[in-house]
Amino acid sequence: MTTREAKLQLRSKLSHLYPTQEVESITRIIFEEVLLWQPVDIVMRENEELPAFFPEKLNEICERLLRNEPLQYILGKARFHGHSFTVTPAVLIPRPETEQLVDMIVDQNQESDLQVLDIGTGSGCIAISLARALKFAQVTASDISRDTLAVAQLNATNLKTRVKFIEQDILNCHAPMDAWDIIVSNPPYITESEKAAMEPNVLDYEPAGALFVPDNDPMLYYRPIAAYAARALKNGGRLYLEINRAMGALVSDTLAQAGLRNIQVYTDFNGNTRFAIAIKIND
Repeated sequence: MTTREAKLQLRSKLSHLYPTQEVESITRIIFEEVLLWQPVDIVMRENEELPAFFPEKLNEICERLLRNEPLQYILGKARFHGHSFTVTPAVLIPRPETEQLVDMIVDQNQESDLQVLDIGTGSGCIAISLARALKFAQVTASDISRDTLAVAQLNATNLKTRVKFIEQDILNCHAPMDAWDIIVSNPPYITESEKAAMEPNVLDYEPAGALFVPDNDPMLYYRPIAAYAARALKNGGRLYLEINRAMGALVSDTLAQAGLRNIQVYTDFNGNTRFAIAIKIND
C-alpha cells in the first residue's frame, strides 16, 4: 500500500460519514500518530510504500471510525495547547474552545507564583497547560473519579509537569479560606434535553457524567463551584468557567448570588457564549 492508496481508502470509507475537510484532518492525524509523519510528508511521499503493518492498522481504525468511535479514543491521544495528551473513555476529549479558556487565563494573569485550582480536571489538560504556561504557578487539580485522576496523573508525568491531584467531590467538600488566586472549571453543562442534537460519537463513547446535567437543575455544578470560589479565592482572585452557550445570563446570576463581582461573559471563536469570569472582592 502506498501513501496515495491509503488516502484513497480513507476517503472511500469515510466520505459518507464525514465532510471532505474532516476526512483530510483524520488522515493527517493518523499519519502523524501512527507513522510520526508531518503533513508535508504525506504530500512528498505520496508514492512511497508504507510499512507492512500499516494496512491492517488502517483497516482497524476505519472500522472503529465507522462505528462512530472518536479517533482520539482509537489512538489514545488528543492534541491540546501544543501537547499530546493521553485520553481514554474515562475522560472527555479536550476541545479547542477549552484551549481558548487556557489562553485567556494566561493572558490575564502575568504574575508569578500563583495558586491555581482546576475543579473537575478530567484528562488534566487545563491544569497541566496552566502549570506549563503560567510563571512558577502552584497548580492543584481535583476530580471525583480515581480512574480520571489516573489519566491526568499519567499526562502530567508524560509531560514532565508538576501538578498536585486530589480526589474531591465539588458537591460535597469543604472550602478553605483565601487559598487560591485562580479557580478554573469546565464542569458538566449540557442538559438532558440537548442530547437529541448531539453526534453519536459523543453520546455513545464519552463519559456521560462529565457532560450532562438535569433539565430542571442546569446549575447543579455551577452553584457549588461559585459558593466554593466565594470562600476559597483570595481577595481579587478570579474564577474562570466554561459554560453552556444558552446559559450566560443564568450562570452570571448564579455567580452574583454567591457574592462574586465584576462578572463578565465572553464568546468563543465561533461566536458562541462560552466563558464566564468573576472576581472575589472583599468588602
